[in-house]
Amino acid sequence: MKLWRRAWLALVLAGWAAAACAHKPSDAYLTVTVPASGGMLQGEWHIALRDLDFVLGLDTNHDGAITWGELKTARSRIADYAFARLALEALGRGDRNSCLPQLTALLVDEHVDGRYAVLRFSADCGLPPVELLVHYELLFEADPTHRGLLQVIGAGGAQAAVLSRETPRASLNVAAPGRRQQFAAFLGEGIWHILKGYDHILFLLTLLFPAVVRYGAAGWEPRESLRDTAFEVLEVVTAFTLAHSLTLSLAVLGLVHLPARWVECGIALTVLLGALNNLRPVIVRRRWTVAFAFGLVHGFGFASVLADLGLHGTNLALSLLGFNAGVETGQLLIVLAVLPLAFLVRHTLLYRRAFMPAGSMAIVLLASYWLVARVTG
Repeated sequence: MKLWRRAWLALVLAGWAAAACAHKPSDAYLTVTVPASGGMLQGEWHIALRDLDFVLGLDTNHDGAITWGELKTARSRIADYAFARLALEALGRGDRNSCLPQLTALLVDEHVDGRYAVLRFSADCGLPPVELLVHYELLFEADPTHRGLLQVIGAGGAQAAVLSRETPRASLNVAAPGRRQQFAAFLGEGIWHILKGYDHILFLLTLLFPAVVRYGAAGWEPRESLRDTAFEVLEVVTAFTLAHSLTLSLAVLGLVHLPARWVECGIALTVLLGALNNLRPVIVRRRWTVAFAFGLVHGFGFASVLADLGLHGTNLALSLLGFNAGVETGQLLIVLAVLPLAFLVRHTLLYRRAFMPAGSMAIVLLASYWLVARVTG
């Protein structure tokens, strides 16, 4: 295929993918404390200022920065908008009462991905809850992919859940936390996170594209053995898994912290370098070392989901285990979807002379765009 055709195909692929702006998904963090004495519920809700600005227009002078004065002026609008999309109900011994949240303080906090409004509130349920029902609809009308990460702290300990447009309701037993339900929720969240993380997927593709071919004097040539291909994939995927699992755990446990902007720029750079290595191979053997080194960066990206939720003890361990298992499951689904097809067409010139260079060039263009956008803010 002529060079101009490859370049044109790469531009088409990059343009199609550019709609997928890979960045940290929209999350909010809701913590509800249920006193053992049966008093009023106490809550704290962290919502990204960029999300509130999108739906409420907080930046009234349009200077690109939300000041404390602008936030304080919008206090009533923020409370009305948020609490109209949150319903709490308490189940007692045969009784069921609504718990109406009332804003007690509006603060600002810094998270790994920017500034968040902190809505502190109290809610009178009229009875000591045995079970707490949460119905969550924040931002779904503006961003269907938004997630609410919920933590409920009660007499039986802390427990967590993930609320989404598909599953906007959660029922949590205050006295006896449902650990299996929590594990399943974060398992699903891990799968969703990698399948929506386009930069993670593209990096994985830069590892899988060359797995069915071998670079030699004549360029990329097909691997003849399925065993060799499987071994190559096992090496790079295992190295990537171990690396991002390590930094995911360290970041969520609070042992290592990197600014979100550095992490996002680093992830874009790993995608760029991985694709460039397919175009002009520098590291041909032991590609697992590249997968491991770059996987360390991606682990910090995965950690952004759990790091700000403030989980501890069993609650943290269970959520971390479920989320990491979900990430690995999503990763396996991508491998199973891509690898068999790539192995079947590895002998064709279309794959080795067109798809490999054009696909890698498209990833180079898209990763370059991400890198520039993230460096410049």
